[in-house]
Amino acid sequence: MSLEDGKGILDIMKHAHKMRKELQRIQKELGNRTVEATSGGGMVTVVVNGRQELVSLKIEKDIVDPSDLEMIENLILAAVNEGISKSQDMLKEEMAKITGGINIPGLTM
Repeated sequence: MSLEDGKGILDIMKHAHKMRKELQRIQKELGNRTVEATSGGGMVTVVVNGRQELVSLKIEKDIVDPSDLEMIENLILAAVNEGISKSQDMLKEEMAKITGGINIPGLTM
């Protein structure tokens, strides 16, 4: 291994450390950022944060029909899944800013 090889490895390690610090910053920031999703024409609304955690769930009272709980369950599932998908898209956008759009296997938050 030449001196130049050692310098290249050191540069890679410095860059990796910088990326790790940036990822930690973004993780913290994304925990405070949210996306909203709805289903049933706004009858069910969810808010999901950048860590894919469900923050809130709102169900309009007009759809509450004890004889049709399956419909309510389906609307909730649809809204939550859309919220998680939007949150994942937000995460991908932030990751692309750090990695320059390069997909690095195993690099997730």
